[in-house]
Amino acid sequence: MKNLTTKCDPPSLCFGTAGKWQASDNLANAARCARSSRMSPARRSSTAEGGRVTLAAPKPPAASKRSGDGSEGGRRPRAGFTLVELLTVIGIIAILAAMLVPVLAAAKKHAQRVQAQLQCQDIANAILKYDSDYGRFPVSTNAQIAASAGNYDYTYGWTFQTPAGPYQVLPFAGYGGNVVSNAEVIAILMDLTNYPNGQPVLANVNHQKNPQQTIFLNAKMSSYDPSQPGLPEGGVDVTGVYRDPWGNPYVISMDLNYDEYCKDSFYCLNKVSSASGNNNNPGLNGLVNPDATQSDNFQYHGKVMVWSAGPDGKIDPTATLSGLGSANSGANKDNVLSWQ
Repeated sequence: MKNLTTKCDPPSLCFGTAGKWQASDNLANAARCARSSRMSPARRSSTAEGGRVTLAAPKPPAASKRSGDGSEGGRRPRAGFTLVELLTVIGIIAILAAMLVPVLAAAKKHAQRVQAQLQCQDIANAILKYDSDYGRFPVSTNAQIAASAGNYDYTYGWTFQTPAGPYQVLPFAGYGGNVVSNAEVIAILMDLTNYPNGQPVLANVNHQKNPQQTIFLNAKMSSYDPSQPGLPEGGVDVTGVYRDPWGNPYVISMDLNYDEYCKDSFYCLNKVSSASGNNNNPGLNGLVNPDATQSDNFQYHGKVMVWSAGPDGKIDPTATLSGLGSANSGANKDNVLSWQ
């Protein structure tokens, strides 16, 4: 007998492939056909052998995937911080920040001192290179005339604060004129004919002090304008004054009497550089007095001295309580010196 492939529709009848109606074997077979017709194709088998319909057993539902902690889908239950834990973390962060701030401030101060030291040396080296190329120092004609009249060296200074009030660092000790800033020296070394604010550099008109137009110094420019409110910045300001990282002008002294000694109008003072309280050698910071019969005559055995008033921007021309020089104490202790 041929195998017939059957389908049930309606459930009480079976259709043969020969197109003939055949009665169902029994009501039980019809009921199974009805259930099979309502099942999804995936859950039933429509193959009948020997006039029978074989139903496939339904697949059990897939087991839920659970993680090791019992949560579905591998998701861990969300855990939050308690108020005590949160306050503890904030407290620890605050303590660490309080410990870090002084360290960062000290590191910044050290970096600025190193920068100032390098800039002092850059200025001194640029002046020596200029002297080597031209056989003279990068100063204006007026400065050279003033120094020659008294056989003096020359200091480009500034008005600084001291514990007792303002103090002028003049071109040379006993000089009755005005303070002269470092602007004209820097302009000659950088071969500027106009300052950043547009004013002409009278000492270097038409490159007269630097005819080869050599750039001896590459200094950072700043936008600081002393005529406007605001804190001074390091670098060459709009008036041409070269300032240290704390905004104070560098002091520059040169050996304009060409005796191989450089005399700075501040560090020459006994009250600043005497190690013994008198004219005797040696002085502080490597300075010497070439003529011990003269007071306020401590000098550097070289051609150029450049210094900065340091982080506090202050200097002190008075002696210590013991009568010794104050170069390494008080307001002078943090000064930055090119010859050190």
